[in-house]
Amino acid sequence: MERENMVKSVSRALDIIMFVSMKKGGLGVTEIANQMDINKSSVYRILSTLVQYGYVEQDQDTGRYKLGYKFLEISSKLLESIDLREEAKAFLKELEMETNEVIHLVVYDQGEVVYIEKLDGNETLRMHSKVGKRAPMHCTSVGKAILAHLPPVVATDILERKGLPFHTDKTITDIDQFLQELIEVRKSGYALDLEENEYGITCMAVPIFDHLGKVIAAVSISGPTMRMTKDRLKALQPRIIHIGEQISERLGYYRK
Repeated sequence: MERENMVKSVSRALDIIMFVSMKKGGLGVTEIANQMDINKSSVYRILSTLVQYGYVEQDQDTGRYKLGYKFLEISSKLLESIDLREEAKAFLKELEMETNEVIHLVVYDQGEVVYIEKLDGNETLRMHSKVGKRAPMHCTSVGKAILAHLPPVVATDILERKGLPFHTDKTITDIDQFLQELIEVRKSGYALDLEENEYGITCMAVPIFDHLGKVIAAVSISGPTMRMTKDRLKALQPRIIHIGEQISERLGYYRK
C-alpha cells in the first residue's frame, strides 16, 4: 500500500511538472488542483518538494509556479552525451534496408563535409566516398543540404573561399545559378546531386539540425543514375525528409 502511494505521488508530481511546463507564466495551486482534480493541500505538498529539489520554482510576485533551472542542467547533460552516429544508426539502417542503396551520414567541418558513416546497401556501387574522407559542398547533395541552411554570411564565405570548381560537366559552376539552387533546396527540404560530383551517380540528401536549430549534418541516399530515376527520386523524397526529421528530433530539435 505504501509503495502504491509512492508511485501515485510520483505520477502526480510528473503530471504537475507537465502542467506547469505548458503555461509560460506558470500556474497557481488552485489552477493545478482544478486541472488534476485533487485537493490543494496535496498539490502544495508536491510543489514544495519539487521546489526543494529545484525542479519547480515559485514566482515571489505572483505566487505562481514554473519550471526550475534543474531541468536546464539535466537537459544540458543529456545533450552533451548525445552521439550523432549512435542516434542516427537505426534510421540509417532502416533507410538502407528500404532502398538497398548507399546511405551516407556527413558532418559539416571548415567549409567541407566529412563522411562519418557509410552503409553500402545490397546493390553494387563504386563510389569515392569512405568514412573519414572529406568532400566539397557545392557538388554533393549532402553539401548543398547543409549550405542551404547555414547562415547566409557563412555560406557566402565558404563559396568565396572554396569557389565552385569543376568536377563533372554537370557541376554547377555559376554562382548565381548555384545560389538559386540553394533557394530551391530550402523550399523543398532536400538537395540533389545529379552526377555533379561523380559521373553515373545520383544522390539525394536532407539536413540534420541540433537542439539549437543549427544545421550540423546531412544524410543521403546514393545510387547509379539508371536506378535513381526522376520517378524514384520523387518517391524517395518524403521518406528521406522524414528520416532527417527523426534524426534531428533525436538530437533535441523540434520545429516550431
